[in-house]
Amino acid sequence: MALLGAGSLLLLLLLLLFGQSLGAPRSFSVDYKNNCFRKDGKEFRYISGSILYSRIPRVYWKDRLLKMYMAGLNAIQTYVPWNYHEEFPGRYSFSGDRDVEYFLKLAQDIGLLVILRPGPYICAEWDMGGLPAWLLNKKDIVLRSSDPDYIAAVDKWMGKLLPMMKPYLYQNGGPVITVQVENEYGSYFACDYDYMRHLTKLFRSHLGDEVVLFTTDGATLNFLKCGSIQGLYATVDFGPGTNITAAFEAQRHAEPHGPLVNSEFYTGWLDHWGSPHSVVSSAAVAKSLNHILALGANVNLYVFIGGTNFGYWNGANSPYAAQPTSYDYDAPLTEAGDLTEKYFAIREVIKMYHDIPMGPIPPTTPKYAYGAVPMKKLQTVLDALEKLSFSGPVKSMYPQTFIDLNQAFGYVLYRTTLPVNCSSPTPLSSPMNGVHDRAYVLVDGTAVGIFERDEVLTVNVTGKAGSQLDILVENMGRINYGRNINDFKGLVSNLTLGRDILTSWTMYSLSIDEAVSQGLLGENPPTLIDPPRTAAVTAPAFYGGSFIIPDGIPDLPQDTYVKLPNWRKGQIWINGFNLGRYWPTRGPQVTLFVPTSILSTAAPNNVTVLELEGAPCNSQVCTVEFTDTPILNATVLSGYKQYRRLYAKEDLL
Repeated sequence: MALLGAGSLLLLLLLLLFGQSLGAPRSFSVDYKNNCFRKDGKEFRYISGSILYSRIPRVYWKDRLLKMYMAGLNAIQTYVPWNYHEEFPGRYSFSGDRDVEYFLKLAQDIGLLVILRPGPYICAEWDMGGLPAWLLNKKDIVLRSSDPDYIAAVDKWMGKLLPMMKPYLYQNGGPVITVQVENEYGSYFACDYDYMRHLTKLFRSHLGDEVVLFTTDGATLNFLKCGSIQGLYATVDFGPGTNITAAFEAQRHAEPHGPLVNSEFYTGWLDHWGSPHSVVSSAAVAKSLNHILALGANVNLYVFIGGTNFGYWNGANSPYAAQPTSYDYDAPLTEAGDLTEKYFAIREVIKMYHDIPMGPIPPTTPKYAYGAVPMKKLQTVLDALEKLSFSGPVKSMYPQTFIDLNQAFGYVLYRTTLPVNCSSPTPLSSPMNGVHDRAYVLVDGTAVGIFERDEVLTVNVTGKAGSQLDILVENMGRINYGRNINDFKGLVSNLTLGRDILTSWTMYSLSIDEAVSQGLLGENPPTLIDPPRTAAVTAPAFYGGSFIIPDGIPDLPQDTYVKLPNWRKGQIWINGFNLGRYWPTRGPQVTLFVPTSILSTAAPNNVTVLELEGAPCNSQVCTVEFTDTPILNATVLSGYKQYRRLYAKEDLL
């Protein structure tokens, strides 16, 4: 037998010494004895930040994640909104802006671990808390419970999602260190332990026994009573100014041993139409964060970047108050990913406890003011009805809901006729508060008033028997928190004219996004003249314009913001992309973020506006204006309601 050479002997010794550690499997676990997490056997503490990929264009994922990494974070936390990936039963979308796997890979490539929150319910100020609206096809379904129909849908969805996520678990070579089951369940009325036990078994069956599964609840015993359950590690959430010692004592009641974890440390707070933009000082955030880290606790900053509720994805709270398009949240990174004073204040705190990555921080992306774009009236909604209603009319004795009509979002037109002469103003009423959420009332094509859920339940109308009565109903976003998440849209109860119930309805589901993207909304013939604007509101109508971005300037296109001076309320699309809702007369948001990814230098950029209440176009030139400065805290209605005070959860039980 040949003798080993010196080099071979050295190699053998190295293999004997280090082979076991080189081949050791990756692991992430809870160390109950030493009150910490362990990553690959070593004590580990995460400092994380929340980012929701569905609120940020894919082209900007890398920029936002790099900024989070350079702030000193070693992890991110993200939700998976079920309704974003399965808008219709069995039809899944995981491409483009919905490519969650690419997002996870990108986070790992940058050096960030991931805390995954796949629901099935996420809250997140997202439409219906991430639950798909089609669950409401069973009208009496009890969401977030052991209701067999709900469980069957959850099992099918998680049977699709969780096997996709399994390769990304840390022990399988991926970035995901922990996975949340449900979300803030202790704030929900059902308190169904069988439901939580079912989810625990479901997650384990797909993800295995090694992954750390956890729950998150408000930091009081009341929330933890129904939110925590054996087999899931209980964590808490709270914001700046909270009694941190008391908050973690509540967690210790549920978890006597193990790491301290604040899964949602609030860097700002959410907004509602009609309330001032929420602002939380950098000093308050930094002070509480320092206290949390000094205790050796793990923390996730909710949110580190908020992003934008493009399209119709915003949620709402109860009593009904919809959230605006911007989800800026006064976060360390703005809606557009800009660096803020709060970003650097947080970075300085983290620097006291961990090494900060070396190198430059990606700069704030430049913004460009493209200026004013003249707009022309195209067609009213009534004129364009045949182009907008791809599925055609549906007739029934009584009005049907959006779900009955197989429509989740946007707008539905309800049509009937006045059964009697209304020579004097006659109350058209929703006695059971059944207009969800806002409706524009027209008689023979003339706008006569607006219904608003919880606020305006009667509109006076005049007209002859047989006059056409049209009601355009807008879904303003489904309630995302509390017991009222079974939020049906449309005319969800009968309307009365005087004392009589209106019947014989014809309903049109409107496919406005498709009509806009296909360029179906042309101008009216020039012979048609708009009636003078005499009423407080005018008929909902579409307006169009375009602008050219020069292709000879290397840095263009750039991000921008659009504002609509003297416009009132509606929806705006650019190049067929639904930017979201505008409502400057209600506030606080005035500008909408326009990411460069939807702009073009190769062709004119088309702007389409659906103005619901009254455009400034009849008596003057009307424009939309592209600016480089956001306005998120402008005038709000007098007597506004503060629907949800800072960090409060108990008011929505």
